[in-house]
Amino acid sequence: MDLKPLVTLLAIVNPLAIVPFFIHYTQEFTDEQRRRTILIASFSSFVVIAISALMGLQILEFFGISLASFQVGGGMLLMTSALAMLNAQPAEAKSNEEEMQDASARASIAVVPLTIPLLTGPATMSTVVIYADKAKTVLQLTTLLGYGVVVALVTALCFSLAQPIARGLGKTGINVMTRLMGLILAALSVEVMSVGLMKLFPILGK
Repeated sequence: MDLKPLVTLLAIVNPLAIVPFFIHYTQEFTDEQRRRTILIASFSSFVVIAISALMGLQILEFFGISLASFQVGGGMLLMTSALAMLNAQPAEAKSNEEEMQDASARASIAVVPLTIPLLTGPATMSTVVIYADKAKTVLQLTTLLGYGVVVALVTALCFSLAQPIARGLGKTGINVMTRLMGLILAALSVEVMSVGLMKLFPILGK
């Protein structure tokens, strides 16, 4: 398995773009509470990726959904995320501010809304399921899980350096990074959709 799944996951999760949200939701926290939030958010991100990799295909089979259809749908989600990122919005930020505030009141902000939906939402889950299907050996599946660990570590690093990152990059720098990752994600989404469409309509591959 090459590095494409890792690049895709990092583009979708894009913890750098979530730094402002992390700062916003933890501004009243003590240092210990902030460290705990970082630990829970990064670990929860890995758990979501791991569950999607290990059980995603079985869940699709249970609902009678073909992988080809899921690839097309997942590719569309990726494209939607990419378009949002090209407008300098976080890929998974689909909730409005009121919903985010309600979610943070109902559960730990480390899980909701930081992990779901800001870090790992439908686009992330669908991407992992698609790549899990391509994993033909235990080693490849383990590699995919390893990429989940890398994503979690990058998330923890970005959140740990949230204040210096925000000061160093500024709003403009974060927006530029988000748009760049969105462009990469748009290209990857086209590739995912094309594979699914050729499976659904073999004539397209001729």
